[in-house]
Amino acid sequence: MTSTSEPGRSFFDLISIYRHPRVLTLLFLGFSAGLPFLLVFSTLSAWLRTEDVSRSTIGFFSWIGITYSIKVFWAPIVDSINLPILTRWLGRRRSWMFLAQMGIMTGLILIAFADPKSELFWIAIFGLLIAFSSATQDITIDAYRIESAPVDLQGAMAASYILGYRLALLVAGAGALYIADISDWSSAYLTMAALMLIGIATTLLIHEPETAKAIVDEQLKVAELINQKYPHFPNLIKRLITWFVSAVINPFADFFQRNGLLALAILVFISIFRISDITMGVMANPFYIDLGFDLKEIAVVTKFFGFFMTILGAALGGILVVRFGLYKPLLLGAVMVVLTNLLFAWLANSTPNIYWLAIVISADNISGGIAVSAFIAYLSSLTNTAYTATQYALFSSLMTLPAKFLGGFSGIIVDNLGYINFFIYAACLGIPAIVLIIFLAARIEAK
Repeated sequence: MTSTSEPGRSFFDLISIYRHPRVLTLLFLGFSAGLPFLLVFSTLSAWLRTEDVSRSTIGFFSWIGITYSIKVFWAPIVDSINLPILTRWLGRRRSWMFLAQMGIMTGLILIAFADPKSELFWIAIFGLLIAFSSATQDITIDAYRIESAPVDLQGAMAASYILGYRLALLVAGAGALYIADISDWSSAYLTMAALMLIGIATTLLIHEPETAKAIVDEQLKVAELINQKYPHFPNLIKRLITWFVSAVINPFADFFQRNGLLALAILVFISIFRISDITMGVMANPFYIDLGFDLKEIAVVTKFFGFFMTILGAALGGILVVRFGLYKPLLLGAVMVVLTNLLFAWLANSTPNIYWLAIVISADNISGGIAVSAFIAYLSSLTNTAYTATQYALFSSLMTLPAKFLGGFSGIIVDNLGYINFFIYAACLGIPAIVLIIFLAARIEAK
């Protein structure tokens, strides 16, 4: 996929991109993707704690989330295997999407009827079913988004997805807690299961992306090569080799063949682009508390107000990708993330003021929204439609794992150096990404 920009379009033309049917579709799919996430994390933790489950046991439940970070291991199956009956009915992408959504709904219904006091093991199993199905849904939605629209729409589609995802987090977080408070936890989880019908209905209404030919052609080429090279092998063995080569080996080989030595720089860039903001985010809530803000102020400014600022930033990112292509919005987002970390360093050295907090939060969430929507569009441009799910799963795993690892040391840095130096450190972590964006943009222009 190649990047395009459209400098001749007016501002109103650019905004109208959000009325595009494919862009609107991602709003509903984003909601479907975001809904299960908190239901196996903080919302589930709240339920277990109200039932007097120990904190150490609740901590172990967080391991369920590992499924989101290792989805690259089963992405080749989603990318290349047809589901009996379902694929013939819906196509490969939608069939896997539908199966994953049904798995989420089933898991939510089962967990709703489980008793934490006597069936904790089964709650863990049902939670794992939800998380595994949710990660599989993420794989299929990412593949659908990339394959269903050109790269200049990817920023807007990412922004629409983020809006749907964030709305789902509000519903699965505050909404589920409210229902549990006025009724019970069973009702809360059954309501969330019913809301998965939004995603299921969307999957049934959308059209399958027209990429099946590229995938089938690739598999036929590999099969022919295997037949020539190993003519005496049993057919079953040849089919297994064909699948492994086309689904596992070729997606990674293709990326390096298309990008040459530049592939290493691209992978390094993917792994470090979000280190700055994720590292800072780990210590955000402790920082607000240590500044002297109460929980109500933090909730209003960082969650409610911050929600709208993130959506505004993501929407701006989508417009900027259409107007300027990929690299300029990427660079802008990376620079803004660094600068907003420095704003937090300034905030750490000032007298606590709710209005200054709101200004800094606004800058941080707008810059994060721009950076993320542009980055998703960039990652989408790197994929080959013959291996979309596998390649994007690799990129999405790579973009968070190093950041999450470094984020684990955030508390040690704050304890030893203080918040001001921590935020300066977090800002400096973003500088290598800025340098690599400039380098990659120059290399692409030189081609």
